[in-house]
Amino acid sequence: MTTRQVDPVGVLLGLVVPLLCAVAVLVLTRSWLPRLPGEIATHWSGTAPDSFGPPMTSAWTAALLIVLVGGGCCAIAALAQAQLLMRRYMLAIGLGVTGTITALFLAGLAGQLDTTDATQAALEGRPAVLGMWAGVAVGWFGGRLLRDGRERKAATAAPDPSLPRGRAELPIVEQVGTGAGTTAGLSLLVLIPALVVCGATQSWWPLGLIAPVGLLVLGLLRYTVVVDADGIRVSNLATDALGYDLDEIVGAKVTETRPFQDWGGWGLRAKGGKRYGLVTRTGPAVVVTTASGHEFTVTATRAEEMAGAINTLADAR
Repeated sequence: MTTRQVDPVGVLLGLVVPLLCAVAVLVLTRSWLPRLPGEIATHWSGTAPDSFGPPMTSAWTAALLIVLVGGGCCAIAALAQAQLLMRRYMLAIGLGVTGTITALFLAGLAGQLDTTDATQAALEGRPAVLGMWAGVAVGWFGGRLLRDGRERKAATAAPDPSLPRGRAELPIVEQVGTGAGTTAGLSLLVLIPALVVCGATQSWWPLGLIAPVGLLVLGLLRYTVVVDADGIRVSNLATDALGYDLDEIVGAKVTETRPFQDWGGWGLRAKGGKRYGLVTRTGPAVVVTTASGHEFTVTATRAEEMAGAINTLADAR
C-alpha cells in the first residue's frame, strides 16, 4: 500500500508561511529605507535601545531567525508519517515564534520611520503579543487539517481466541491524564512567574506571550480516549490526536504498564518505529495491535472493558 510521505497542508503552513514572513520583512525594510535612519535600534534593555545596526543587516538577521527558528520548529508538520499530535503542536509553536519575530521587527521598524535619532525608539510589546496569538491560532486551527499519513493495512482474520471478549455499551469514553486540581496547580506555576515578569517590566505584554504557550503545554496533560464501533481514538483539546480504525485492528489485550520505567516518560510516547503509548499512570492498560505492525498502549481504568469490546467488534467484522 502506498502511503503519503508529505502533507500538502503541512508544507503550506510549516514551510511556505515562514518563508513568506521572512520575505515580507526583507521587502518592507527595503521599501522603507529612504524613511529610516542610517542605523536603527535592534535591541532594547528594558525600554531603552542599547544596540543599533544598518536596516538591511537587521532585516536579514530577523529573516534568518524566522526561517531557522520559526520554520525549523514547524517544518515537521510537512512530514505526513510523523506523529500527528507532535506535528500539530510544533506547527502551532513554530508559527507562534514566526508571528512574534515578524510582528516585533516590523513594529519596531515602523516606529522609526521618518526619525533621525534611533536612540529615542520605543519598544512596543503589543504587536509581539498579537503576532504570537495570531501565529498560534493559525498553527493550531490549521493543524486540524493535517492528515495522518501512516501506513494502513486491513486485518484479514479475527483476533486470537485467547484475547478478552465482552460486550459494552458504546462508546466507552475515559478521560486520562491529570485531574482538574493538578491542572489548576500547574497553571499557577506558569501564571505566577509570568506575573512576576510583568511586575518587573511594568507591562502586561510578557503575560500575553507566555499565555498561549502555557495553554499548549497544559493541553498535553489531558486526553480523551474513545472506543466505539469505528475503533479507538485519542483526542486532545477537542482534536483527534491518534486513532486506529476497526478494520485494521488485529486484536487488543490488557497489560500492566509503568510510564517512566517502561516508556521513559509520561504522556503520549513513542518507543521504536511503530510502538506508541499514552501512559499517564501505573496500572492496567489496553494494548491494540494493527495489521501494519503498530502497537498502541493506553493506560485506562476500563482497560479490560475496552479490550473486550474491541475484540468483540473485530469478531463481527
